[in-house]
Amino acid sequence: MSLGKAHKGGVVGVYTLGCSKNRVDSEHLMRQLEHGGWDVIPDAIEEDYPLDVLIVNTCGFIHDARTESIDFLLEALQAKSEGKLGKVLVMGCLSGRYHEDLAKELPQADGFFGVNDIPLVCAQMGIEYNPTLATQRVLSTPAHYAYLKLSEGCDRRCSYCAIPLIRGNHVSVPAEHLLAEARFLARQGVKELNLVAQDTSFYGLDLVGTRQLAGLMEQLCRIDGIEWIRLLYTYPQGFPRDVLRIMAQEPKICHYLDIPLQHIDDGVLKAMRRHTGGEETRQLIEDFRTFVPDICLRTTLMVGHPGEDEQAFERLLAFVEEAKFERMGAFMYSEEEGTYGARHLKDTVPQTEKQRRYDALMGVQKGISFAYNKKRVGSVCTVLADYVVQAEGQPPLVLGRSRTEAPEVDGFVAVEGVDNPQPGTFMEVKITRASAYDVYGEPV
Repeated sequence: MSLGKAHKGGVVGVYTLGCSKNRVDSEHLMRQLEHGGWDVIPDAIEEDYPLDVLIVNTCGFIHDARTESIDFLLEALQAKSEGKLGKVLVMGCLSGRYHEDLAKELPQADGFFGVNDIPLVCAQMGIEYNPTLATQRVLSTPAHYAYLKLSEGCDRRCSYCAIPLIRGNHVSVPAEHLLAEARFLARQGVKELNLVAQDTSFYGLDLVGTRQLAGLMEQLCRIDGIEWIRLLYTYPQGFPRDVLRIMAQEPKICHYLDIPLQHIDDGVLKAMRRHTGGEETRQLIEDFRTFVPDICLRTTLMVGHPGEDEQAFERLLAFVEEAKFERMGAFMYSEEEGTYGARHLKDTVPQTEKQRRYDALMGVQKGISFAYNKKRVGSVCTVLADYVVQAEGQPPLVLGRSRTEAPEVDGFVAVEGVDNPQPGTFMEVKITRASAYDVYGEPV
C-alpha cells in the first residue's frame, strides 16, 4: 500500500547515513520525490522540520555503522510514536541486508527497501519512478561540490568486506549517463566533482573489457563549469597508469589520489585476499610520486586483522613512516557476518590490542601530517570556500579546501580577513600557520 501524499505539499526528509555512495543514492531519490510533488528536505530530522515522512538511508558496512543506523532509527520511531513525525521508511545497505530482522525488530517502521530499490520507494510514496530523471539529483552537499558515482558493487572479495554481499558485483555506469549527470550538476552550480565507487579504478572493465577511467576523466574535464575533479576509492591491484598521465596533463584534475592499501605485510595482505603484495605496493607509490611529483596521497589502513602479529604490525608502522602519506585514516578489524573472514578466519587479536595498534598508527600519522602541513606555510594555494562561520563579535572565518583536501574526510584551510566571503567561491590564499590536520591563511 502506498503512502500517497499526506497532504498537498507534503514534506519528506531524506536522512543519509554512511558513505558518499549512499549520499548519491539519496540525491537521486530526492529528485524523483521532488518531481512527484513532494517538498524535499535533505538530511532533515523531526526536530528541525515538521515531516510527513522521514526516509532513512542506512549504512551496514561495519558494526559501528550499523549501530549508528539502528540508534537513529530508534530515535525516529520514538518521535513517530509521540506524534512528532508521520511515516518512517528505511532504505540502504542495512535495510537491504537485514530486511527480515529489521521488520521483525522495528515493526513501527512503514517500509524497508534495499540499495537498488528507488523505484519501489517511489511507489510507496505514491509516485511513479521517472527514468528520464535518472541523471538528475537534489544535492545534499554544499551547492558547489558533488559526488559522482561511477559504478555499483564490487567484484573483489576481500576477507573483511561485506559490500559485495550488500551491493552485488561491479556494474559500471555507462559513460554517456555519467557525462549527462555531470553536465546537470554543472548547471546547478557544482564546481568540484569527487569521483566515487567501491573501486573507481575498475571502471569500464565490465563494459568494454578494458579500464576506462582515464578516458572518462578526460571527458569530464571538457564540461564547462567543472573546475576540480578529484579521484577517490581507487584500488592498488591493476591500477591504470594512464590515469596518472591524465592527472599530470589536465589542469582540472586535482593532484590528489585516495587509494586504500589496508596493509603492507605480505602475510596479512594474503589473509585479506587483497591480491597484491608489499613490493608491488611500494612500486605503485613510487610511480605515483614519479608521474605526479606534487601528488597528495590518501590511504586507509587496517589493524588487527587475523594473522597480524606484532612483527606484521611493526612492518606497517615502519611503512607509514617510510611512505609519508599526506592523508591517512585507519580502521580496526571487525568480523562481518557472511564474509570470508567471518567464515574461515579466527579473530585472534583482542580488542584492547587493536585499539593500541590503532592509536600507535594514528599517532605516527599525526606527526607526518603536521610535518606536511608545516611545509605548506608560506606557500600560496587556490582555496574553494565551503562554509563561512562567525562567532559573536568576531570577523567571519572561511572554512575551505585546496586541491589537497577532499570534502568530509580531510581538514580545512581556514582563512581570515576575507571581504564579503561567500561559499562556493575560489580565492588565492597564503598559508600562514599549520596544525596537524588543518592549515590557516589569509587572502593574497
